[in-house]
This record gives sequence, C-alpha cells and structure tokens, in this order.
Amino acid sequence: MPTGWISEHGFLADGHSAALVDRAGSVNWWCPPRFDAPSVFGRLLDDDAGHWSIRPASEFTSTRSYLDDALVLRTVFRTATGTAAVTDALALEPGARGHEIGLRSPRVLARVVEGLAGEVPMRVDYAPRFEYGRVRAYLTDADGVIGATAGACRLELRANVPMTCRAGGASGRFTARAGSTHHFTLGYAPAYRDGAPALPDADQAVADTVASWRSWAGLHHYDGEYRDLVRRSAMVVQGMTYGPSGAVVAAATTSLPEEVCGARNYDYRFVWLRDFSLTLQALWLAACPDEADRQFTWVARAMGRIDDEPVPIMYGVEGERDLTEHRLDHLAGYAGSRPVLVGNDAWQQRQMDVLGEVLDAAWLMRHYLDPMSADVRYLLHALADQAAQEWRRPDAGMWEARDAERHYLSSKVQCWTALDRAVRFGARIGEPADVAHWATARDEVRAAVLGRGWSDRVGAYTGAFDSDELDASVLIMPLVGFLPADHPRMRATIDVVERRLSRDGLLRRWNDDPAGFVICSFWLAACLAEAGELGRARRLFAQVAAHVNDLGLYAEQIDEATGEQLGNFPQAFSHIGLINAAGRITAAAERLRGRTDRSAVPAGAVTAERARPSSRPATTPST
Repeated sequence: MPTGWISEHGFLADGHSAALVDRAGSVNWWCPPRFDAPSVFGRLLDDDAGHWSIRPASEFTSTRSYLDDALVLRTVFRTATGTAAVTDALALEPGARGHEIGLRSPRVLARVVEGLAGEVPMRVDYAPRFEYGRVRAYLTDADGVIGATAGACRLELRANVPMTCRAGGASGRFTARAGSTHHFTLGYAPAYRDGAPALPDADQAVADTVASWRSWAGLHHYDGEYRDLVRRSAMVVQGMTYGPSGAVVAAATTSLPEEVCGARNYDYRFVWLRDFSLTLQALWLAACPDEADRQFTWVARAMGRIDDEPVPIMYGVEGERDLTEHRLDHLAGYAGSRPVLVGNDAWQQRQMDVLGEVLDAAWLMRHYLDPMSADVRYLLHALADQAAQEWRRPDAGMWEARDAERHYLSSKVQCWTALDRAVRFGARIGEPADVAHWATARDEVRAAVLGRGWSDRVGAYTGAFDSDELDASVLIMPLVGFLPADHPRMRATIDVVERRLSRDGLLRRWNDDPAGFVICSFWLAACLAEAGELGRARRLFAQVAAHVNDLGLYAEQIDEATGEQLGNFPQAFSHIGLINAAGRITAAAERLRGRTDRSAVPAGAVTAERARPSSRPATTPST
C-alpha cells in the first residue's frame, strides 16, 4: 500500500462501527459488529486482509464529497468514455431520527452506482477476510445472493449485476450508462444466530440514512466562526459514538502509524477519560448538549465505585476494563509499519490527569446533575479525594509514556483542576471539612506547579517537574483556568513552545516527536485567542485547518515536511481540538467587539450560550 494513503479515505458510520472508503472506490476497513471487533475488510493494514472495490475498469479520475449534513459519501468517476457515481452509506436503522440514530444498527453497507454520462465499464472486486485477514471465507451463490461464512461471521452480498464466485471472493463486470442504476447491499450477522443478515433495498437504505443524518444535524445550530468545519467535526464525533452506550471512541482504526515504519502503532478504538472533558466541551460548543449528557452518563456507569485503586484511564465501548494488547504478526502493517496491535496496554497505566478531566466535565454539566444522584456524588467525592491524596505521585502522563513514570506537569495541573472543581461544587459533593481539605490540596498543587514546573533556563513551563524538556501539553494550563494566557510566564511559555516545537503552524508534542500533533496545534490557536492575539490565532487556525483531507477529516498527526496525515483515522481528538479552538476564537472576537465582559464569562461561553436551545439551563465550559 502507498504512503500518504491514510487521508485518501472517507469515513462512514452507523453508531456501532465505521467503514473507510478510498477515492478509488475500495472499502478498506470495516468491523461490522462494533468499532473494536475483528475486521472483515482490513486492507489498510495488509494488501491481503480484505476489501470491496467498485470502480471503472479503465483509467479514471475521481472527486468526492459528503451529501449535505450526512455521513454518506458520493464519489464521481470520470473516464474517457463517460461519468459514473458511487454513493456509499453504512445504513442507519430505518426510521431512526434525531438523537435516536445509532442506537441500533442493521449492520448493512449499501452502495449505489449511477451512470451520469456516456458509458463507463465498471468492475467489482469483493474479497472478505475475517479475523483481521486470518480467515478466507467459504463463498456460496444462491438466488443472486453471495454468502460468506467463517468462524463467527456471516456476510451476504446482493447485487443486481452478474457476480462470479472465485477462491476467496467474487468479481463482476457491468456498464454504467447514462440514467442506469446498479445496487449493492452487504449485510452482516453473527454466524451462530438464526436468520439471514438484513439486505434492504440499497436506494431506500441510502435515502433513509441521509434523512436520519440530516434530522440529527437539524437539531444543532452552531453559529460561531468556522461554522462548516465545526459542523463537519461534530458529525465526525457523532459518527465515532457507540450508540448503545453513548461512548466516543478515540479513532476508528488500529495500528495506523505515528511514523511510517515506526513502532508506535496503537489500537485507538476505545474510550479514553483523557479525551472526556474536551469531548464534552466540543459537543457543548457545537450545540450538541444531549450527546454531552449521554457522555457523562456513560462515564459515571463505566467507572463504578472508585476506592483506593488507580482510576482506569480507558474502557471498551460498553465499559470493559481489560483491554490487553496483542500482536497480529500475520499482517504486514500500513506501509510496512509493524507491529500491528489489537488492544491497548495503556489501560493498566496510572494517569493522574483523568481525575481533573472527569470533574471538569461534571462541572460543565452541573445543571444536568441537579439533583445529583448518590452514585454521581460518591464518584466526584472519591475522585477529589484521590487527587488530594495522590497528586504527589509520578504517572505515565497524557501521552502514555511506556518507559518510566514522571512528575508530568499536565497531570499535576489536572489534579489542580479536579480539586478546583470539587471546591466549586462545595456542599453538593462534600462536607465542609472535605471542601476545606480539597482547597488546601488545590493550593499545594498550584504552588508546586508554579515552583517546580518553571524552567529559568528554558524560560517556560516544561513537561515535567525540574525538567528542561518542552512539552506541548502545558498549553492546557490556560484552557482549564490554571493561569490566564496573558500571564507573563504563561505568555512566555506559549511563545517558546510555538518557536521551538512548531513548523508552518503544526505543533509537535516534544522535540523529537515525528510529526505535528493536530490537537496541540489547535490548543496553541486557542491559547493565542485567550491571550488576546486574535489575528495570530486565526492565521494559525487556518494553517492547521488547511491540512484536512478533501472531506474535512483529520488523522492524529501531520508530517510537517510532506503534509501527509499519520496515525489512526479519523481521530476524534483532532476534531475535538478544532471545535474547541473555534469556540475560543469566537469568544475572543466577541470580547473584542465589546459584547461580553471577560471577567464575567469564561472563554467559549458566548458560542455555547448562543448555540444552546433556549429551554436548556444556562452554563458554560469551565476555565
């Protein structure tokens, strides 16, 4: 597979899983049962790990776009003899509308080919490979339906064009003439269950899926800056939401590398508490408060009772804790990048930042937590207690270092966030003695960060206590309200981080990070907006936003030299960063126009207030 291929893909979602389709009409990733299930199409990771392509039989060029306000992809192929279009959708449940979309899924991939002009000879290549490419299915052809069964999986493909079964797959040829329509429906069902996979009419499945997505989009009315980018990013985050639980996965894929031929190839199809607070703020700013409410409910259920053990930092989409990592050595990896991994051993790490992320999210949602249930009160109290007791301990940090624990500054800052929000909650979650204890610990954390986190030699806050190594994670300090962005030392830190870690607007996490990290770049734009440098913030935002692919999608990182997208795709963290930076820039612009009093309204509040339905209680993201 070629390098630079990650961003060539479009993203489809049905509230349970995702499919990735490249601009040549090939579905190269699909794990039908749920995001972290074994793939049936896995060509992203190995040429022989399965795919399903529909494309012209001769040379072609292609352009593509999403249908307005829907994760339904339309690719137009142009050849010397004519033009044809392929429309792809992961079908949503028939009739699902608004916040009901994604709660159930028919597990159907529908594809419709239309002849637009002239004649276009087309070819279909269908090669399912189960268990991440380990298993070639046994294929049957009965009454125009091609069945593929192996192990726990069963697929059925119905097409209104002739298809021929062969070893390991099926193929077909047809001609798309002006005005013609050709239909393909692929359904999944567990092999051990009675009943065949659903095979709805492809036209109807596509039309109903478009209507479902548009009904969801119609409930959200963000009108701040960068409206189109924010709306697309909010839809991507919704597409990465596991409907039955409300959990948002970090990415749709596993093992797409941070550096081609490097070893940092992790499985991101899980739910990180690290992302939680930022996800909620993004959904809030994008006028999706109901999704934010579902997110907090899911986390409260997944975490359960927290006693003396470290807080789990990540979960499966239904709240699973054991996500033990193992290698898939039979796969070549994306562009030769090994190892290919399933599961993620970061689930065993201690990451102190999660305490602040959950309590910050609760503070954002505080009006929805009134009255507060006993379980939620217990959870928030326990998290605050753990921050007070454990903040002096080293941890793996938000970048999940696998070598040694350190006293990471961002983790200390988030312990401060946890204690600060607990003090704000006050009697709602603790007795007066508890609140006093949290306030004392909060002040101790702050003093330690201000003292041991600053490096005179570097002239900035650095990545860990008593260190001279820069780390872009310190940019969260003004974003959680630890220090204002225009504080002299914070302002100096922003300048040093930008000067030493960025190139053409792309910000690396540390000096030898292989590529620019998208959310860090948006953090920098947000910090500049908070510091009152709106022009620089907008220019930086535009530089980073220019690296989206043609469908408005981001991976995790971007190579500063080539512009190639790297890492798992699409990456929720990147889209969350875009939304939150857009909100900060919008709020800063309105402050400059004199519409708000900065001392009275936290950053991002204007955007959130204006976007929120009037029947909802007024609240704002924390700063």
